[in-house]
Amino acid sequence: MTLSTEEQMIQAPESEYMNQEQLAFFKDKLIELHDTTRERIKEAKEEMLNPPDLPDFNDRASWEEHCELLMRIVEREQKLLPKIQLSLERIRLGTYGYCLETGEPIGIQRLMARPTAEYCIDVKACQEMKEHMIRS
Repeated sequence: MTLSTEEQMIQAPESEYMNQEQLAFFKDKLIELHDTTRERIKEAKEEMLNPPDLPDFNDRASWEEHCELLMRIVEREQKLLPKIQLSLERIRLGTYGYCLETGEPIGIQRLMARPTAEYCIDVKACQEMKEHMIRS
């Protein structure tokens, strides 16, 4: 049984963390994420610009709700694009995969789930707790 690239990276020793193969893998993953994100933005905008002919009031109301959802999707996706670009820049600079606050490895599994992650899980959890306390 051969292991997938992801499994090989997860099982790799710490000394191989963010080697050239791993950086190339995440660069490809980020470029693909960038392209699919741009495509989702384009599709959502096109859908909003081409409303169907809806003579019924209820259908129009449903369409307006759908457009609100599409606008939220576009807004969220547009916030993701700069994060992807920053991650690609961090790959170029050799800092990708390391926590911006502690310098510790973020971890392959976390980067697989969120390739734009900038912080290790402990730092991110503390940040989220602080944000939650401020909002409360």
